[in-house]
Amino acid sequence: MSDADRTPVDPDQWHSFEGGRLSAMVSIAKAAGNHTLKYFQNDQLQVDAKTDDSPVTIADREAEQLARKLITEQFPDDTVQGEEFAEREGKSPYRWVIDPIDGTKSFVCGVPLYSTLLAIEKDEQPIAGVILIPALDEIVAAADGLGSWHRRGDSSWTKTQVSSKESLSEAVFLSSQFDSFDERGATASFKELERQCWITRTWGDGYGYLLIATGRAEVMVDPICNAWDVAAILPVVVESGGKFTDWKGNPTVRGGDGIGTNGRLHDAVRALLG
Repeated sequence: MSDADRTPVDPDQWHSFEGGRLSAMVSIAKAAGNHTLKYFQNDQLQVDAKTDDSPVTIADREAEQLARKLITEQFPDDTVQGEEFAEREGKSPYRWVIDPIDGTKSFVCGVPLYSTLLAIEKDEQPIAGVILIPALDEIVAAADGLGSWHRRGDSSWTKTQVSSKESLSEAVFLSSQFDSFDERGATASFKELERQCWITRTWGDGYGYLLIATGRAEVMVDPICNAWDVAAILPVVVESGGKFTDWKGNPTVRGGDGIGTNGRLHDAVRALLG
C-alpha cells in the first residue's frame, strides 16, 4: 500500500497492513523484550564476551531465538536477520531485523535503559520499527505512512512528535559511548558538538532514539553501529517528524554510523561531524 493510501492510525489498528506483519511486529517485540526481564538484575547472570569483546548473555540469545521462532511461525517466507545468530534467508521481499538487547552493557549493570529493537524491511528499505524499553514498560512503534506512536504500560497510544528546538544551544545531545568517537578519529567533532549543545548525556542505544522521537532530546549520534542497532530507528524517528541518516547524510541503516535528530538541527550536526 502506498503512502497516499495510508492515514496515521495507532498500532492497535495495524492488523490489515503488510499482511498482518505490522501488528505482529509489536506483539513479537513485546514477547522478546519481556523475556529479557527474566534475567534482568539477576546476580547469577553469566556474561560472555564476543569476538569484539562486547558482552552477550543468555538473555540476548533466548530473546532473539524467541523472536525468530514467532516470526518464522507466522511468516515462514520472510528473511530474518539478528545480532546473535546467522541470517535466515527467505523468499518474500520482507526482512525482519532483530536486536534482542540493544544496550547489553546497561542490561548487565542492572540499568533499565536497555531496549529490544525489531524492524521490518521491504525490498531492502525499513518500513516499520519498534523500540521497547522492557524494564520501563515503555514502547514506541512506527510504520511508514501510519505514524509513530508511544505508550507506557496499558495507557492509550499517543502520537509522537520530535521537539521544535532550532538551536544547538537548546539541544540535548546523546550518544551511547563517547569513546566511540575516539575510535573513529572524531574526538574533536564530539568535543565541539558537546560544547555547542545545552547538555550531553549517555542516555544512548535505542533509548536515546526513543527520547528523540518523543521530543525529550534533540540529537543522538552513533559513531559506529550495525544495521540491527538502527533498522528500527529510522522509521521511528522519521514518522515522528525527525530525520535519521548516516554521517554522510544518506537515509540508510547500513552506513556503519548514524545520526538521529529533530530534523531542524540535522544539518548543523552533520556539519560539526565533518
